[in-house]
Amino acid sequence: MYYHYEKGISMKYLSTLILLSSSLIFASSLSKEPTSSSLIVYNDGVALVHEQRDLSLQKEDKEIVYSPVANTIITDSVNISLPKEVTLYSQQFRYDQLNLQKLLDAHIDKKVKVDRDEFTLLSHQSKTALLKDKKNQIISVEPKEIIFSTIPSTLLTKPSLVYNIETRKSLDSKIEIDYLIRNLSWKSDYILNIHGDKANLIGWISIDNHSGKSYLNTDLHVLAGDVNTMQVPQRAMSYAKDMVLNQSVEHQAHEGYHFYSVPFKVDISDQEKTQIKFLSKNDIDIKRLYKVQTSDPLTLNTQVKHSVAQSIEMQKLDTPLPKGVVRTYSPIKSQKIFIGESYISHTPKETSVELAIGNSFDLALDESIFLRSDTKEHYDTTIKYTLKNSSDEKKTVEILVPFNKSSSSVIKTKEKFSYKNGNLVSFKIKLDANKEKSFNVNFISKKHIKG
Repeated sequence: MYYHYEKGISMKYLSTLILLSSSLIFASSLSKEPTSSSLIVYNDGVALVHEQRDLSLQKEDKEIVYSPVANTIITDSVNISLPKEVTLYSQQFRYDQLNLQKLLDAHIDKKVKVDRDEFTLLSHQSKTALLKDKKNQIISVEPKEIIFSTIPSTLLTKPSLVYNIETRKSLDSKIEIDYLIRNLSWKSDYILNIHGDKANLIGWISIDNHSGKSYLNTDLHVLAGDVNTMQVPQRAMSYAKDMVLNQSVEHQAHEGYHFYSVPFKVDISDQEKTQIKFLSKNDIDIKRLYKVQTSDPLTLNTQVKHSVAQSIEMQKLDTPLPKGVVRTYSPIKSQKIFIGESYISHTPKETSVELAIGNSFDLALDESIFLRSDTKEHYDTTIKYTLKNSSDEKKTVEILVPFNKSSSSVIKTKEKFSYKNGNLVSFKIKLDANKEKSFNVNFISKKHIKG
């Protein structure tokens, strides 16, 4: 006898059931939370997870379900340590993201409810499910009307590693696991506060977690340096929230990298951004630099005006700096103003760091052809450079001219110069406040004649 059953309650209780039953799957053999854990975050969006848990096995047990793990786990990287009495046969990654179809599949020949009545689920299709009641009558209902009392243990609702094992005896022991994950990254950011010819530098570690798992009460480390890894696809990341912790971070060099350890345990939830202070240096010596690069004098054919770039050079520090962005502030009257930002690469200790700020408002350079005397065999041009300082302070400006350095090249000028970076001619010009200076430079270079 078939009839349509219209009464019932929809799946509004599903989320509650998930919470109630998910812990029942794993409790018999493995502790729910790690007894200890650590996280090492690398520069390329990859992190190393280490966890230890309590393990309780009966001799008849044939599998261990390790859950949860990050859904971005690199399964080939899993390194597990089991007691010597346990033989490991295989490893599977399982993640049953719940939906109505999977719940129906898992409940075939099992008890379900419609409204307050209990039935056995026989089969289901897209719009109809067949149920058998206590009188062995067959009814049809819409699948959405079915209420599920539990989530079957065959469904793993959290990303899990399933180990097929055999144990020679019942035991209580420990299990340790290490694995790599994606989409958990770190970066360093810096704030440079200038005061006169000194500056204070503050460094922050920012952890951005989109790995699909939270890491609670864990030891946190970050590794500065470019570790050789295979490139892996990255999914889009979104910002969740920000937490600032002001603590000192320990540092040590290791295997050509630099290893930073946070001296307290942290909670890093999924979809969360955390910032931790790791560096503070006061009264660093700084120099203000002004540079301008000109056109190639051998190809110049008109007057050209150039802006002068300004930068801050931090003198040699006694600590390495991981790559990141430095934002610079300078005081004016009773407040600080932002004057520029610059990216730095991984910088070893005892290395000066130059930070680009922007173009100077008060400095400018004009270059023009003063005389052109080319021959069939040589380029021969004289360029006039005019540097103007409109500020109320003395400035030293470095002018960089691209020019081929070879035995056939000749430079004639009254100004002192040197070669820099191979093929740049460097002139360091000192200018008093509100002054300008002009000088000529004759460049001669042999032509490369084909044939």
